[in-house]
Amino acid sequence: MTAPRTEPADPPPPSPPPGARVPRRRGVEFSLLVGAVLISVLGYAEVGLARSGAVPPDAARYGAGLGALALLAHVAVRLRAPYADPLLLPIAVLLNGLGLALIYRLDLETADDQAAPTQLVWSTLGVGLFIVVVLLIRDHRTLQRYAYLSVAAALGLMILPIFFPAVNGARIWIRLGGLSFQPGEFAKILLAVFFAAYLAANRAALTHTGRRVWKIRFPTGRVLGPIVAIWLVSVGVLVLERDLGTSLLFFGLFVIMLYVATGRTGWIAVGLLLAAAGAFLVGSLEPHVHSRVQDWLDPFASIRAGQGPGQLAQSLFAFAAGGMFGTGLGLGHSVLIGFATKSDFILATVGEELGLVGLTAVFLLYALLVGRGYRAGLALRDAFGRLLAIGLSSILALQVFVIAGGVMGLIPLTGMAMPFLAQGGSSVVTNWVIVALLVRVSDSARAPHPELPAAGVIAPVVEDAR
Repeated sequence: MTAPRTEPADPPPPSPPPGARVPRRRGVEFSLLVGAVLISVLGYAEVGLARSGAVPPDAARYGAGLGALALLAHVAVRLRAPYADPLLLPIAVLLNGLGLALIYRLDLETADDQAAPTQLVWSTLGVGLFIVVVLLIRDHRTLQRYAYLSVAAALGLMILPIFFPAVNGARIWIRLGGLSFQPGEFAKILLAVFFAAYLAANRAALTHTGRRVWKIRFPTGRVLGPIVAIWLVSVGVLVLERDLGTSLLFFGLFVIMLYVATGRTGWIAVGLLLAAAGAFLVGSLEPHVHSRVQDWLDPFASIRAGQGPGQLAQSLFAFAAGGMFGTGLGLGHSVLIGFATKSDFILATVGEELGLVGLTAVFLLYALLVGRGYRAGLALRDAFGRLLAIGLSSILALQVFVIAGGVMGLIPLTGMAMPFLAQGGSSVVTNWVIVALLVRVSDSARAPHPELPAAGVIAPVVEDAR
């Protein structure tokens, strides 16, 4: 006999005592936002003082604009997410402000390529979408209703660049007139929504059914098949487009969310083995990737051959020149890296001009942002919200690891944008949407009455009664 069995409800988190007042911490958020804006403006002014001995004439306008954006975002959070984590928004504002200052500093070295004004426009659009998401999405569970629409849209966005010319060896851009963007940046949020919805609905079946092989229980193909198929199609399209950085991110996201849903460490081992095998095959067969692997294995080979240092070697020189406290903002030479100084290699500018101390501070900001996202997810009682928060936070963590590891010579370089810091309109807009969703999730996690009506429509898998 078989009978439908739904997944048991998660145990509720400890409830506050009757009459207890849960602090909203909006005043703390506002104070941190003031500090974030001031630090960003001081960095902008320091660049002008170091380069020309005078504060940039538009420093006050820049500070007023960044402050207005931060204030509007704060008002939206205060109105619609009053119990949200007070650290998420200030960290995002600080990272975005530092990124604008760094891009402006590099613009001074490239008079024919001014990226800071465009980046400011994209940042404004990102904050605008942050406000829209916070105001319109009152319950994060409503996203679960659109799981299959999300995955369809994600696959469509990833396929589109195939029909456009390659840029720097990769087909990841769509250029229409003077506008260009990366659809894959938006696809990662949609795939995180789908993975969270599907794994939440089938968590029990993924955990308790299937066959055991080498002490690892593999779910049946009926349960695991659909999500594996979506993942394989996503990674396959990205490999065809030579967007190996995003394909690595999707692979890591899939493994992390599968591990969180099932609680089985065996998936981590399987994921690492598959990642190693895939990296070996692609690195051996794909010429573009093979050249990057060779550069990673011996970054100084071009110097010995009399061809001068390559990008990775110049990046390592920049980190070495920075030492403990850096050369000073605006006084470095990381522009010698050449191509992608403002995008892939912007972290080298941080390492050279702010030193190990500044680089560590930036990494700590990312760690705090990711950690608060994980904390919000773990505090939720619904599986979808927990998986969504951890998935979105993992996207940020994986991006930082892949980019920082590449420019510091720890892993082969893959082209991606450092969240908030690097030049890239699609990236900064997407990261602001991620922060908005984390704000929404953290508000649900910290609110005194988190009971919300269920919104999922993906039916649980029917299992054999035991």
